[in-house]
Amino acid sequence: MTEGSRTVEVERKYDVDVSTPLPHWVEIESVDAVTSGELRELDARYFDTADAALARAGVAVRRRTGGPDAGWHIKGPREGDGRLEIAWPLDGAGEEGTIPDAVSDALARWTTAPLTPLARIENSRTAYVLTGLAGAIAEFVDDRVRATDLRHGTQRVWREWEVELGPAAPADEAGRDAFFAAVEAAVFAAGGRAAASDSKLARALGF
Repeated sequence: MTEGSRTVEVERKYDVDVSTPLPHWVEIESVDAVTSGELRELDARYFDTADAALARAGVAVRRRTGGPDAGWHIKGPREGDGRLEIAWPLDGAGEEGTIPDAVSDALARWTTAPLTPLARIENSRTAYVLTGLAGAIAEFVDDRVRATDLRHGTQRVWREWEVELGPAAPADEAGRDAFFAAVEAAVFAAGGRAAASDSKLARALGF
């Protein structure tokens, strides 16, 4: 496998009930249109050491199938709204329970201990792109999640939303803050609320 691609995701998450209606995004001043929803069936296995060294460092590693970014992913510790993600395509490398060498090498800064399956997260995701004059401002995803804690067999089901900034999002901090303020106004008006958990993995594990 080649060196993984690196991106910084800037996103916010929200909790919603099963019947919560979608927000009215076009009421946001900078949003001109919203694409029709694209359904993506995602299936991810997460791995960690026996003593949860990665989780304690705020790091997650997974093998995910489905969607446009299927592959191996390492998500680094969160810094504000941002989080570094390193990704490799599947390319037949790394079977379901085998960590590819390139992934292990990238994880070495946090741990070199063996990794074992930690959780399985299946997600029926509907993705929408919020567009403005310059292109894609953000991607909004409506996630219906089914998670299994593989340590104990505990299963959890929930629905959540994520809004991730796109290439046409405001480049300055003040602009991003203003955009997210408008996003949250739309989310809260629809019946959403601030996320109680920082990540799907944490929620799958009961954190």
